[in-house]
Amino acid sequence: MSYLSMKHTATVALISTALAACSFAPPAKPPAQPSPASYTVEPVADHSAEAGGVAQRFALGARAVPEWWRSYGSDTLNSWVEEGLRNNPSLDAAKHTLEAVHQQFRAEVGEALLPSLDVGGQGNRQRALGMPKFGPPTNLYNVYAGQLNLSYTFDLFGAARYGVREAAAQVDLQSYEFDAARRTLAANIVVTAINASALAEQLSASERLAALAREQAGLTERAYQLGSASHDDLLSAQQNAASLEASLPPLRIQAQRSRHALATLLGRTPDQAPAALPLSQWKLPAEVPVSVPSDLLQQRPDVMAAEAAVHAASAQVGVATANMFPRISLSASLGTAAFKTANLFTGVGEVWSVGAAFAQPLFHGGALRAQRKAAIANYDASVSQYKQTVLNAFQNVADSLVALNQDALALQSAQSAASAARESFDHSQARYKLGAVSYPTTLASEQRWQNARLSDIQATAARLSDTAALFQAMGVQPSETPLAKD
Repeated sequence: MSYLSMKHTATVALISTALAACSFAPPAKPPAQPSPASYTVEPVADHSAEAGGVAQRFALGARAVPEWWRSYGSDTLNSWVEEGLRNNPSLDAAKHTLEAVHQQFRAEVGEALLPSLDVGGQGNRQRALGMPKFGPPTNLYNVYAGQLNLSYTFDLFGAARYGVREAAAQVDLQSYEFDAARRTLAANIVVTAINASALAEQLSASERLAALAREQAGLTERAYQLGSASHDDLLSAQQNAASLEASLPPLRIQAQRSRHALATLLGRTPDQAPAALPLSQWKLPAEVPVSVPSDLLQQRPDVMAAEAAVHAASAQVGVATANMFPRISLSASLGTAAFKTANLFTGVGEVWSVGAAFAQPLFHGGALRAQRKAAIANYDASVSQYKQTVLNAFQNVADSLVALNQDALALQSAQSAASAARESFDHSQARYKLGAVSYPTTLASEQRWQNARLSDIQATAARLSDTAALFQAMGVQPSETPLAKD
């Protein structure tokens, strides 16, 4: 083969390799994931059982609701969520982190894809030794110089482009994580407020139960002194009263902690915690969106963040691969230098240079190959993490749907029991006023009602919280086009 033929073949191979730089990286888009026909192992009806006068409807195929917390119909709750989104320090930190990553992306674009131009100048006084027997033994002189330096590296194999793509994917990832942080903060405020309301109601009912137990223990003690009650009856009544009293401090701790947690989420100090909303003021949303699985993957910030991580990992493989190929860079400088300032900008002092550099990695102790293998392993890990995130998203929705359906049934039973217990207590109280039953019988009737009320409170709070969990599981519609392209 002639020299010209070999040169032509090498040139074609070099150009072909450069044009094929996009193949240096694996696919940026994760593999398609399964789209189940139903979220749950057993089909879920399009509405829940009726409880508390509400049969929730699951709007199949609906899109995510941006400000879903407004569905609870509480102006106070709306103001709390807005305050938290405005003042929460953790969310503010995520916002600044997003801005930092965005600026890093802009820096990567400017540094990797555009030429760099620098201006420099210097002025100094020097003392140099003279030649023996020729002239003075030392020379003193000034040097002045000014120069423009231009440099540019050709991105033949895509290292710079892949670096920019990775930086863009990092912006997308941080943006989705910021969306997820906002949604999570809103959900935490709603759930914490529900918990605070429920604990306040439970504490009230428990305190009443403890008061009734103390009163019943006092009646039993008088009956024991009169001989109409045994010693075991007295001990049992006293033990019941003491147990209920012992349950109050932990409940008070939980109630205070829930208010402190709410204050922290709002960006307040614990001493500025708001009072808990009465549980009766909470309005259960009558309709909850349930997006189809394919739409869910485009709405969940955690899934989209995992996809952006795959984009970034793919670009990292491209960078590591391109770093194994040659680099060509050009440089040029133009300036002036003189020993006197008067000659600094004259033709005599003009200096310039133009150059090109070529570098081909030959031996780096296996570092470049190892870096590429590490990038490929990271890419494979990001794809697996994406698959797991998708499965977790489907499970999240499935668990919330099942919980809501069962919450309605549990609340239905709890309210039925509480209603019957309250009716029994009212009937017993009326009969006591007529002298038809004893006072201890009325006390026992109220105890049964307060215990049934506790179950009602817990079931109501669970349904409200699980509704918030389903809203949260639906994610949010993306507001911006991702920077990283496939």
